[in-house]
Amino acid sequence: MPIVQFSFPTAIHFGAGARRLVAEHLRKHGVKRPLIVTDKGLAALPILKEFGDTLSSLTVRVYSGVYGNPVRAQVDEGVKAFTAHGADAVIGFGGGAALDVAKAIALMSVHEGDVLEYAWDHPNLRPIAQPLPYLVALPTTSGTGSEVGRSAVISDDATHIKKIVFHPSLLARAVFADPELTLDLPAGVTAATGMDALTHNVESYLSPEYHPLCDGIALEGARIAAHSLETAVAMPKNLAARSDMMMASMMGAIAFQKDLGAVHSCAHALGTVVDMHHGLANGIMIDHVMRFNLDAAQKKMAELARVCGAGSTAEAFVSWLTDLKARIGIPAKLGGKGVTAANIPKLVDIAVKDTCHKTNPKPVSAADFERIFQAAL
Repeated sequence: MPIVQFSFPTAIHFGAGARRLVAEHLRKHGVKRPLIVTDKGLAALPILKEFGDTLSSLTVRVYSGVYGNPVRAQVDEGVKAFTAHGADAVIGFGGGAALDVAKAIALMSVHEGDVLEYAWDHPNLRPIAQPLPYLVALPTTSGTGSEVGRSAVISDDATHIKKIVFHPSLLARAVFADPELTLDLPAGVTAATGMDALTHNVESYLSPEYHPLCDGIALEGARIAAHSLETAVAMPKNLAARSDMMMASMMGAIAFQKDLGAVHSCAHALGTVVDMHHGLANGIMIDHVMRFNLDAAQKKMAELARVCGAGSTAEAFVSWLTDLKARIGIPAKLGGKGVTAANIPKLVDIAVKDTCHKTNPKPVSAADFERIFQAAL
C-alpha cells in the first residue's frame, strides 16, 4: 500500500515505512534538536534504535521515563530532559501513554506551573497562551488514537485520578502512522488496544450529540476494526490487518470529538482504582455497558451489528461483542483481573464523577454503575 497524505484534523502520513519520512520533514521545518518521548519498554527494543538511526542528520535525545498510566512526575522529568537537551521539537513515539506525555512535555516546556493546572476542570485553570514547540507523533499501538487527538490524559501521582488537558495546541503538527511499528506487538496488547479502538468508534456513534461527520467516521471505523481485529491478534505479521487497526484507531479518536459514554467512565475508574490498562478495561466492560444501553439505542446498535457483520439487531451486537472478547482473549469479567466486590464503592464513586457518561445513550446513576460493575465481576 503506498503512503498517502490527508488531513483530518492534522497532516497524516499513513502507510508502511512512513517513519522514514520524519527526518526530512523535521529538517524542512527547521528542527535540529528533537527530544524523542517514549516508554521504558520501547526504549529497550530494536525498533527505537532503528527509528533513531533514521534521524542521524539531527541531534537527538531520548526521554524514556513513561510507564503505566502516565502521571505528572513523568511530565516534569520530561521537561527537564527537554531543557537539558536544548530541544526545539518533540517526537512522540509509542502508545497512548507516551504520546500523551509527549504532548504534555511540549506544553510545559513553554508554560509555567503544574501540568494539572491546565486540565480543563481545574478550579484555577491556567490559559495555554504560548506557541508549543514543533510536535510530531508516531503511534506504535492501535488503540487510543492519541496521535490525532487534542488532549493529554495525565494522572495525579498521589490519587491516580486521571485529568484531561484539552486544547487545539496539543494537536501534533504531523502524524506518521506506520503499521510496521505494530508488527511485533504481543497478542494480548493487540487485543486490548484493538478493543480500545473499537470502543471509541462504538461509543462515539452512540453518543446523542449531533455530529453526522463523526457518525460516518465512527461507523466505518467500527466496521474496519470488526473485520480486522481477530486477524491482527491471530496473525501479528499480517500488514493489511495491522494497517486496518491503525486506521480504525485514528478514526475512533477523530470521532470522539462527539464524546464517549459509560464504558469509558467505567474504564477510567478501573484505571484509577486498580491501575488496569485502559484498553483492557474498555474491552472487559463494553458488552456489560452495551447491555445496559439496549433499550435506549436499539436503532443505532442494530446498525453497528450490520456493519460489524454481527446480525441485524441490537441484541445481536451485544452477543457479538461477548463472543469477540472470547475469541481474542479478553476476559469476560473483572474478577479474573483482581477486581473484587470491595472495590465497587470506589469504582462507582469515580465513574459517577467522570464526564464521559454524560453523553451515554441513556443516563447512568450511581445505582446503575453499581449494577453494571456487579454484573461484570
